[in-house]
Amino acid sequence: MRHNFPDYILLSEVGPRDGFQFEKKLIPIDLKLDIIAGLVDAGLKKIQVTSFVLPERVPQLADAETLIARLPQKDGVDYYGLVLNMTGLERAYSAGLGSVEISISCSDTHSRRNTGMSIDQALKQGIRMIARARSHKMQTMASIQCAFGCVFEGAIIESRVVETARALTAAGIDMLGLADTTGMANPLKIKSLVNEVKAAIGNTPLALHLHDTRGLGLVNVMAGIECGINNFDTALGGMGGCPFIPGATGNIATEDTAYLIESMNINTGIDIPCVARCSLMMGEYLNKQFPGKIYLLENSRFQMKTD
Repeated sequence: MRHNFPDYILLSEVGPRDGFQFEKKLIPIDLKLDIIAGLVDAGLKKIQVTSFVLPERVPQLADAETLIARLPQKDGVDYYGLVLNMTGLERAYSAGLGSVEISISCSDTHSRRNTGMSIDQALKQGIRMIARARSHKMQTMASIQCAFGCVFEGAIIESRVVETARALTAAGIDMLGLADTTGMANPLKIKSLVNEVKAAIGNTPLALHLHDTRGLGLVNVMAGIECGINNFDTALGGMGGCPFIPGATGNIATEDTAYLIESMNINTGIDIPCVARCSLMMGEYLNKQFPGKIYLLENSRFQMKTD
């Protein structure tokens, strides 16, 4: 069977934000910078380095401005941050970031827990934030959280997601992301919603942010690729999870996703063993094993070479 797969798929690394924010043990800024530098060396071209949130809510990311000032500079690498309100956007701009992700939830309960706003309030604010980011000449991605379901509210009506996507796109974003924040997606949901959203947003690029909560992460990647998606968020080792969602688990692992894609002769430009070394470094510091598979396999191979 012949497939019309792309020649290249971009993996956006979100571990330094989505992964680090989930850890209770504070990660020193020097270690964060070492990990980010390792990810750059591994070929990652788009890295979400932090989020601009209240330090008391997410202490792990209280060093956002200091971190950005010390990021390793390399041509072709796009560092970006997650912003949830206008204050966060202005902090990102003042810190010198040229790219931001503005995130809106399609679950009212999750929206109120995450931002203190209803869906309608958050969407109106998001549209104002997009206008401000454009005035700052920042590259702007908007993402829709809980697009495939919510642990608080259950199934999310597709039309709500589609209308939100249409409104965000009309505001002038450079890319739209659909986030499976609570890991409730399956291949049928992926194909149905992606096709509906693509029809609504025209030529605006579409990305997927997938969690592996129920073990369907890579299956959902395949469903996305079959729908023409060529941009996925991933996290080293499978780190991550939303602090405001009970039972939340990690993102699809960068190494596992890259291995799957490369096995289909699609280029990612990623040095998988190099990413694995970053995951091992983080695992050793946190004294834990991440859910990713390939980074452990790479570790076993490394140990066999050195024994």
